[in-house]
Amino acid sequence: MSFLDLLLGKPLASDEARAECIGVAAGIPIFGLDALSSAAYGPEAALTLLIPLGAAGIAYMVPISASIIILLAIVYFSYRQTIQAYPGGGGSYTVARQNLGVTAGLLAAAALMIDYVLTVAVGISAGVGALVSAAPSLQSHTLSICLGILVLITLINLRGIRDAGLVFMAPTYLFAGTLLAAILMGLFKTFLSGGHPMPAEPLPPISRAAALPSTWSILQAFASGCTAMTGVEAVSNGVKAFREPVVAAARRTLTIIIALLMVLLAGIAYLVRAYGIQATAPGRPGYQSVLSLLLAAVAGKGLFYYVAMASILIVLALSANTAFADFPRLCRAIAQNNYLPHSLATRGRRLVYTQGILVLAVVAGLLLIVFGGITDRLIPLYAVGAFLAFTLSQAGMVGHWRRVGGKGATESMLVNGLGALATGITVIVVLVAKFVEGAWITVLLIPALLIAMGLVRRHYHAVFLEVRSPTPLEMDDVAPPLVILPVQGWNRIVKKALRFALKISPHIRAVHVDCGGGSEIFRDEWRRFVEQPALAADLAAPELVVLPSPYRLILGPIVDYVLEVERANPNQQIAVLIPELVERHWYHHLFHNKRASVLKALLLLRGNQHIIVINVPWYLDT
Repeated sequence: MSFLDLLLGKPLASDEARAECIGVAAGIPIFGLDALSSAAYGPEAALTLLIPLGAAGIAYMVPISASIIILLAIVYFSYRQTIQAYPGGGGSYTVARQNLGVTAGLLAAAALMIDYVLTVAVGISAGVGALVSAAPSLQSHTLSICLGILVLITLINLRGIRDAGLVFMAPTYLFAGTLLAAILMGLFKTFLSGGHPMPAEPLPPISRAAALPSTWSILQAFASGCTAMTGVEAVSNGVKAFREPVVAAARRTLTIIIALLMVLLAGIAYLVRAYGIQATAPGRPGYQSVLSLLLAAVAGKGLFYYVAMASILIVLALSANTAFADFPRLCRAIAQNNYLPHSLATRGRRLVYTQGILVLAVVAGLLLIVFGGITDRLIPLYAVGAFLAFTLSQAGMVGHWRRVGGKGATESMLVNGLGALATGITVIVVLVAKFVEGAWITVLLIPALLIAMGLVRRHYHAVFLEVRSPTPLEMDDVAPPLVILPVQGWNRIVKKALRFALKISPHIRAVHVDCGGGSEIFRDEWRRFVEQPALAADLAAPELVVLPSPYRLILGPIVDYVLEVERANPNQQIAVLIPELVERHWYHHLFHNKRASVLKALLLLRGNQHIIVINVPWYLDT
């Protein structure tokens, strides 16, 4: 087994694609990891903004979470319909493009692409940040750990979707299981205590109110809490990844993910109020995450606490996997419509869209490097892209039901219309509330991506117009080309190239560059080994052209000569044969120059439609 097979797995044939499809059990960690892990930071993001309100801020956590859960339910029912209507993968891009137009589709695509990149960068940095807070000695290695996790997740996803599902299954279910257990324990203790449970571990005292509750402060907390809804669209983008029946499997997976997320959000909000847990300011001495305080209050700092915290750290760091599952599929859909490079629509050795995975890894890696592995400032951009995609998707589904009609279409339109209205208002709220904190970057990035995709589309259209041919094959002007053959000396490589040249044309010019060392010996060899055998066979002898090069330049004179010949023979095809030595081992490259490759590149860059470049390889057996 080769190292590449060991690292990435053996290549899979195209007809093995169905065997790589996944079921519900693997679909939850692959497409739900981002959504589920947001329960670890969504409530905390809201609670952090409520700190100035003191005890009143804790009380507001339940209605804020209830609002987010209602919004989540609306989005859930909408995406169930999307999966049914678009079993080929009905992400926001597809739905918006088919029902609202190309511009709306690209707008949704740009928003999602930004969201997926942020999911990777912020998810990994959040997990590593939690790890560093638990082990401060690792602080100086933050960026290295972030990049290491990024490489690990990339390699796992390059191995294929089934392997990724198996790897991420255990941490995902451990995370969900421990949090559900903690919530059940907390609810039980709350019930026994009449609604006022005693924490198993002392909690930090609630700070005094430094501000009065206001509509604006509550809206800001709601906007921050909405980060708990990122990743909800993932299942609808990856419908084709599921086993038959794909629609039923995808809808079941979505249902479980949303149900788990709702229970986690509701349970966390209720227990935060019951135990009186206030968020601590991030980055300050004594900081603890809300989940850390909650777990300690419910179960104490025993084995369960450390197992649960470990699962949270792992899931936060690995939550980027959802983006790795969806970003390449989104890029594939866009590339198929000529708005991104076509290579993004090509499956790799393990039947995944390799280039999309690598692009996501590189961009997220650059983001981590720029921010030193600490990307908290990017979190405000999260909800903007996600909710903009939600809004366009649901508005598109309204258009879909209006166009398709049929039984239940009116009810479906109402559901999707309500979803579009609710998420649209949320986009405005989030954008206004988070504009100064960084959401303005999204306002610039989305138009920039739209322009870039438009330029890609324009390029492909220009290429199509240039290369298309509505006419049949022209049978005139099929005369043999004028062959130009660069030669350095007489050897078996040149002999092979000359034999090939004689098969395609009687008009051959061998070009030799004389750097001042004299070429009489080579001229004599040419007469004996080329001209005499050609004349004896009643063939036109190939002409030898010697180009003087007093400054010892080799490639420049050859390229200039080819272009000069092309200008002098405007009605004749010029074929340049380039003999090239092909090394068998990597270390052979150290012993031979790369003039043939450079010459080919120069001719391709400076040539035109009349010049054809042909390689004549000689495979080195030594």
